[in-house]
Amino acid sequence: MLRIPAAAPILAAMAQSLDTIFAALADPTRRRILTMLLEDDMAVTDVAHPFEMSLAAISKHLRVLTTAGLIAQEKRGRVIWCKLDPDAMRAASTWMQGFGQFDDLDLDAFEAFLGQEGLGPNPER
Repeated sequence: MLRIPAAAPILAAMAQSLDTIFAALADPTRRRILTMLLEDDMAVTDVAHPFEMSLAAISKHLRVLTTAGLIAQEKRGRVIWCKLDPDAMRAASTWMQGFGQFDDLDLDAFEAFLGQEGLGPNPER
Protein backbone atom coordinates (compact mmCIF):
# COMPACT_ATOMS: atom_id res chain seq x y z
CA MET A 1 0.00 0.00 0.00
CA LEU A 2 1.34 3.41 -1.02
CA ARG A 3 1.46 5.91 1.80
CA ILE A 4 1.15 9.58 0.92
CA PRO A 5 2.71 11.99 3.41
CA ALA A 6 0.22 14.24 5.21
CA ALA A 7 1.94 17.28 3.71
CA ALA A 8 1.44 16.07 0.13
CA PRO A 9 -1.83 17.97 -0.50
CA ILE A 10 -0.31 21.16 0.88
CA LEU A 11 2.80 20.75 -1.27
CA ALA A 12 0.67 20.03 -4.34
CA ALA A 13 -1.41 23.17 -3.75
CA MET A 14 1.75 25.20 -3.21
CA ALA A 15 3.26 23.85 -6.44
CA GLN A 16 0.08 24.74 -8.35
CA SER A 17 0.12 28.22 -6.87
CA LEU A 18 3.78 28.72 -7.80
CA ASP A 19 3.07 27.47 -11.34
CA THR A 20 0.32 30.07 -11.68
CA ILE A 21 2.50 32.85 -10.24
CA PHE A 22 5.51 32.10 -12.45
CA ALA A 23 3.29 31.73 -15.54
CA ALA A 24 1.86 35.18 -14.81
CA LEU A 25 5.35 36.63 -14.33
CA ALA A 26 6.59 35.09 -17.58
CA ASP A 27 4.89 37.77 -19.69
CA PRO A 28 6.69 41.14 -20.04
CA THR A 29 3.42 43.08 -20.26
CA ARG A 30 2.28 41.67 -16.92
CA ARG A 31 5.66 42.41 -15.33
CA ARG A 32 5.39 46.00 -16.57
CA ILE A 33 1.87 46.26 -15.11
CA LEU A 34 3.19 45.05 -11.74
CA THR A 35 5.97 47.64 -11.90
CA MET A 36 3.39 50.36 -12.60
CA LEU A 37 1.32 49.22 -9.61
CA LEU A 38 4.35 49.53 -7.32
CA GLU A 39 3.76 53.29 -7.48
CA ASP A 40 0.09 53.31 -6.48
CA ASP A 41 -3.32 51.77 -7.13
CA MET A 42 -4.52 52.45 -10.67
CA ALA A 43 -7.79 52.37 -12.55
CA VAL A 44 -7.92 49.75 -15.32
CA THR A 45 -8.08 52.50 -17.96
CA ASP A 46 -4.93 54.09 -16.52
CA VAL A 47 -3.15 50.73 -16.57
CA ALA A 48 -4.13 50.31 -20.22
CA HIS A 49 -3.04 53.80 -21.30
CA PRO A 50 0.71 53.20 -21.97
CA PHE A 51 0.12 49.97 -23.90
CA GLU A 52 -0.69 49.71 -27.58
CA MET A 53 -3.37 47.08 -27.13
CA SER A 54 -7.09 46.97 -26.57
CA LEU A 55 -8.73 47.36 -23.21
CA ALA A 56 -9.97 43.76 -23.60
CA ALA A 57 -6.36 42.54 -23.99
CA ILE A 58 -5.25 44.47 -20.89
CA SER A 59 -8.24 43.04 -19.01
CA LYS A 60 -7.04 39.52 -19.88
CA HIS A 61 -3.58 40.33 -18.49
CA LEU A 62 -5.18 41.74 -15.34
CA ARG A 63 -7.31 38.62 -14.97
CA VAL A 64 -4.17 36.44 -15.12
CA LEU A 65 -2.47 38.60 -12.48
CA THR A 66 -5.58 38.47 -10.29
CA THR A 67 -5.88 34.68 -10.62
CA ALA A 68 -2.22 34.36 -9.61
CA GLY A 69 -2.93 36.52 -6.56
CA LEU A 70 -0.41 39.16 -7.64
CA ILE A 71 -3.00 41.93 -7.80
CA ALA A 72 -6.45 42.59 -6.40
CA GLN A 73 -9.21 44.39 -8.27
CA GLU A 74 -11.84 46.47 -6.54
CA LYS A 75 -14.82 48.30 -7.95
CA ARG A 76 -15.18 51.86 -6.64
CA GLY A 77 -18.27 53.40 -8.14
CA ARG A 78 -18.04 52.74 -11.87
CA VAL A 79 -14.28 52.36 -11.91
CA ILE A 80 -12.32 49.15 -11.38
CA TRP A 81 -9.09 49.76 -9.51
CA CYS A 82 -6.04 47.50 -9.46
CA LYS A 83 -3.84 47.12 -6.42
CA LEU A 84 -0.62 45.20 -5.98
CA ASP A 85 -1.01 42.23 -3.61
CA PRO A 86 2.44 41.31 -2.27
CA ASP A 87 1.48 37.99 -0.64
CA ALA A 88 1.78 35.86 -3.80
CA MET A 89 5.08 37.50 -4.73
CA ARG A 90 6.30 36.88 -1.20
CA ALA A 91 5.47 33.17 -1.52
CA ALA A 92 7.40 32.92 -4.79
CA SER A 93 10.33 34.84 -3.31
CA THR A 94 10.41 32.58 -0.25
CA TRP A 95 10.45 29.52 -2.52
CA MET A 96 13.33 30.94 -4.60
CA GLN A 97 15.33 31.94 -1.51
CA GLY A 98 15.31 28.30 -0.45
CA PHE A 99 17.79 27.63 -3.21
CA GLY A 100 20.18 30.25 -1.88
CA GLN A 101 21.00 28.13 1.16
CA PHE A 102 23.29 25.90 -0.85
CA ASP A 103 26.86 26.79 -1.75
CA ASP A 104 27.84 26.64 -5.39
CA LEU A 105 28.82 23.11 -6.29
CA ASP A 106 32.46 22.72 -7.29
CA LEU A 107 32.03 20.15 -10.06
CA ASP A 108 35.78 19.71 -10.59
CA ALA A 109 36.33 18.84 -6.93
CA PHE A 110 33.30 16.53 -7.00
CA GLU A 111 34.64 14.76 -10.11
CA ALA A 112 38.08 14.39 -8.47
CA PHE A 113 36.44 12.92 -5.37
CA LEU A 114 34.45 10.44 -7.44
CA GLY A 115 37.65 9.48 -9.30
CA GLN A 116 39.44 8.81 -6.01
CA GLU A 117 36.56 6.64 -4.86
CA GLY A 118 36.58 4.73 -8.14
CA LEU A 119 33.12 6.03 -8.99
CA GLY A 120 33.93 8.61 -11.63
CA PRO A 121 33.52 8.23 -15.39
CA ASN A 122 37.17 7.08 -15.72
CA PRO A 123 38.07 5.33 -12.49
CA GLU A 124 41.84 5.05 -12.03
CA ARG A 125 42.19 1.44 -10.89
